[in-house]
Amino acid sequence: MPKMKSNSGALKRFSKTGSGKWKRNKAFSSHILTKKSPKRKRGFRGTELVSPADTRSLGRLIPGA
Repeated sequence: MPKMKSNSGALKRFSKTGSGKWKRNKAFSSHILTKKSPKRKRGFRGTELVSPADTRSLGRLIPGA
């Protein structure tokens, strides 16, 4: 049986941490920034962990990772 293909979009958006959790970037930070407050825009910086409820479906998108 051939290898399973990873979802290439998911590979670009998610990465694993050293402890095996999934890391993601925050949403809503790319455009239409004029109406968003500086405090809100600061909150978009950095990364966040994927919620435990979503990690199972993410494992299906990126098999073997």
